[in-house]
Amino acid sequence: MLRLFGDQLGLRKVGNERLFILIYHRILDKPDQMLTSEPNVDTFRWQMEALVRNFNVIPLSSALEQLQNGTLPPRAVSITFDDGYRSTHDLALPIVKELNLSATVFIATSHLDGSNMWNDRIIEAIRHIQPSTIDLSVIGLGVHTINNQSDRVTVADQLVQAVKYQTSEQRLALTHRLEQLAGAAPHEELMLSEAMIKNLANNGFEIGGHTVTHPILLNISEEEGKKEMIQCKQTLEAITGKPVNLFAYPNGKVGLDYDQRHAQMAKEVGYSAAFNTSIDAVSKNTDPYQIPRGCPWDKSPLMFQLRLLRWLGQ
Repeated sequence: MLRLFGDQLGLRKVGNERLFILIYHRILDKPDQMLTSEPNVDTFRWQMEALVRNFNVIPLSSALEQLQNGTLPPRAVSITFDDGYRSTHDLALPIVKELNLSATVFIATSHLDGSNMWNDRIIEAIRHIQPSTIDLSVIGLGVHTINNQSDRVTVADQLVQAVKYQTSEQRLALTHRLEQLAGAAPHEELMLSEAMIKNLANNGFEIGGHTVTHPILLNISEEEGKKEMIQCKQTLEAITGKPVNLFAYPNGKVGLDYDQRHAQMAKEVGYSAAFNTSIDAVSKNTDPYQIPRGCPWDKSPLMFQLRLLRWLGQ
């Protein structure tokens, strides 16, 4: 039915010229009030099933090649994951395999084997802090009150946004302070291990680079940025024994998180394509080092698919 609707919109023709790349981060085993923007495994399953029914899911490198040579099928989509969460392995991989799909995962290599990312450390600390007033004035982040779950969500979001563009040292100061306040909170290892990366690669996942420490590239020197790209690529190639040809910019907003200098760097260090987080479809004329990605936020299968069709048809 939806395929027919897409054809009526003229997407049979347009689909041969456009690709939409979906982007995911964490997949949750169950809904989490602290992580409402992340899909749980049931939501991820119906999204993948919707893609199987009404779209053509193509491995990312193959899709880009087909786009250039004019053989891309209509309603083409590719699936990607960012950062390197172990839920990509534990929760997404079984569904992807079951449905005979493929995906690419972009990995920040400093967080392998037990080191969680700074934003997750903030969220988990806020989750476990007892109701109280938190004074962060000494690190320039004011005073925050936590009385209930709504407060926890608000404070966690405020603090993550407040330090996103600060230095790694400033981020670390906040995470350490919050973890001290949270006390002996449970620590869940959220990121992939080397063994998991190998298993993903052996099960059809393409492995891509996402820097070493996930910095905002515009906030560090060009020398540091290039080093992040090179070392990430080398580490992942050593783990998988395969070339790592694709790269995703951390955070991914052009002009805010990276610029044309970093696109040139990605090319110079040996990546064949690089991806941002601008929501748009990819055409034959898209800059191969500034390829857009996004993900529909709709809560129903119908609206999820209609939004994809609209983006493909624009």
